[in-house]
Amino acid sequence: MKIGVAGAGAVGGYFGGVLAQAGNQVVFLARGAHLEAMKAQGLRIESAKGEFTADGIFTNDIHSFKGLDLILFCVKSTDTKSVAEQLKNILDDSTRILVMQNGIDNEEILSEMFGKERVLSTATYLSASVKEPGIIHQFGEPRLPIGTLNRTADPFAKEVVAVFNHSGVKSWASDDIICTKWQKLLWNVTFNPLSAIVKADVGQILDDPLLRRTAGSIQKEAFLVAKKKGIRIAPEILEQIFMGAEKRARNHKTSMLQDRLKGKRMEIESLCGYLVREGERLRVETPVLQAIYVILTFIEQQELNL
Repeated sequence: MKIGVAGAGAVGGYFGGVLAQAGNQVVFLARGAHLEAMKAQGLRIESAKGEFTADGIFTNDIHSFKGLDLILFCVKSTDTKSVAEQLKNILDDSTRILVMQNGIDNEEILSEMFGKERVLSTATYLSASVKEPGIIHQFGEPRLPIGTLNRTADPFAKEVVAVFNHSGVKSWASDDIICTKWQKLLWNVTFNPLSAIVKADVGQILDDPLLRRTAGSIQKEAFLVAKKKGIRIAPEILEQIFMGAEKRARNHKTSMLQDRLKGKRMEIESLCGYLVREGERLRVETPVLQAIYVILTFIEQQELNL
């Protein structure tokens, strides 16, 4: 399969790397020192299953995406609209897009631009980071449920699932990917915002009684928003999130924390702002989320001089 990776950071770099290693033709869109390192020595993947160097086309020219079968859309949510607008006049009409971003609002933007039938989505269960330019470090077992936005069977979606499984990434077809993404959003909003504010990994949040209690309050508010929207999530998922984090993610530095430490913009709007706004619209009270949203926004404005 001919695949483009829009945003070859930790998520895009890892999945693009294993797909390239499995024999797919992969074009990586990146920039800066990360791009230069990949051009010079390929993309180094340090994973739980071993280390390898992936080859591919490494570029900052978005026109290189013409003629591809699938785009892994992995840019930060803050860049979704601008990158989608650039791709709109470049991609072939047959090219499909797989959303691999945090949050659940990116699908709406991409559906408006490309049509709902061309957009697939997944919840990316992955612990990875850019160790240094050109090197992705990953641990644990990545998992990818993949599905359409309209809950219909899709032969191409099944083909994408097969391609990922062939590359060694556990993948399966989901008949309700939006519900699955909401479950992932609950995980992210439980740990990402707090970790970014206090600069702590997941284990530190779990071990501190006050931080853990605050994380639980955030989680419950987000769950109530989902419930009011008609998203069918079992209440026991809340405790399962904490149990799973204890087992698999204690040493994990969240993506929002990684962004803050690197001086990059954080995905505040997709993870916090969206839930606050939906809460206001649906008349669901979210006082802890609102406080976290204000604090993070202030931190970002001060540190990035916005």
